[in-house]
Amino acid sequence: MDYTIIDAHAHLWLRQDTVVDGLPIRTLENGRSEFMGEIRQMVPPFMIDGVNSAEVFLSNMDYAQVAAAVITQEFIDGIQNDYLSDTVVDGLPIRTLENGRSEFMGEIRQMVPPFMIDGVNSAEVFLSNMDYAQVAAAVITQEFIDGIQNDYLSEVVSHYPNRFFVCGMCEFRKPGFLEQAKELIAKGFKAIKIPAQRLLLKEGRVMLNNEEMMQMFHSMEERNVMLSIDLADGATQVPEVEEIIQECPRLKIAVGHFGMVTRPDWKEQIRLARHPNVMIESGGITWLFNDEFYPFKGAVKAIREAADLVGMEKLMWGSDYPRTITAITYKMSYDFVVKSSELTEEDKRLFLGENARNFYGFTDLPVLPYIKNMSE
Repeated sequence: MDYTIIDAHAHLWLRQDTVVDGLPIRTLENGRSEFMGEIRQMVPPFMIDGVNSAEVFLSNMDYAQVAAAVITQEFIDGIQNDYLSDTVVDGLPIRTLENGRSEFMGEIRQMVPPFMIDGVNSAEVFLSNMDYAQVAAAVITQEFIDGIQNDYLSEVVSHYPNRFFVCGMCEFRKPGFLEQAKELIAKGFKAIKIPAQRLLLKEGRVMLNNEEMMQMFHSMEERNVMLSIDLADGATQVPEVEEIIQECPRLKIAVGHFGMVTRPDWKEQIRLARHPNVMIESGGITWLFNDEFYPFKGAVKAIREAADLVGMEKLMWGSDYPRTITAITYKMSYDFVVKSSELTEEDKRLFLGENARNFYGFTDLPVLPYIKNMSE
């Protein structure tokens, strides 16, 4: 052709789960959707997960020689602003590319495993990993580098209420987040996540004990909504968290990344768990000890040291899926604990599941069978 073709009207979505005129619209399987009282073939049947991604559309555009497209939105697809916009952290863009890679703050990084070619990190793919690794349930936190995923996570927990506990997230880098938090709580979110390490902004630090934050924490405490928080290295933000605990003693808090365990003064974060309602979770501990790699003997030693400080009943396993499985399998992210001779069987039972079951209130968990792989 000697002319350029541009599509002036097209749609993208990760998942449909919305209500129009009082009738539900939600993604099923094999390209079908429940659509306002009937089952409709929403996308072609080979799009079995119902994900209408940019990557699939680009493949179609390339084959059809369509140079560009305008992506519009419609209420029947749900509001897709988070998916359609790039995320920016510290002034640098983060966006999904192909083959599991992302443009990440000035460089190309393998964000998810290369077989996740469209970069879609879906609940269904995670559940498949969880089932194979015999992980009964998971807590889904958030981070600014992934974009705010509240709409998608609300859909996830509605579909899989016994497998996932999800955290909502607000735009904490500028004022106005209190109203956002109230909206999330009204929608049923049982926890709010703060990636506090991202609040040390060039234009000025957002203090965790500022007036708007404290109003939010009091509101969360009154409504039994938990706080999930990742802190900057060492003791940088520990005094602020201590003030939050003093002001809101009934607020349940989970501190992430095991206190950034390979950084100086990491135990200052661990000591926060001496307070009754504070727990420590180890999401990311394998990437923090990536230099020594499996079986992560340094990580086991750190778990033992943390238990000596606050008790094993205050510690919870976390994987930081999917980022960690670019280097190891999902099962390897906890298997090093199972195989360690430095921890007792009771230590393992508490750390790997029982503490999280009690803290987050998981019930009706599945008993997952062991499935042999083809190397066995």
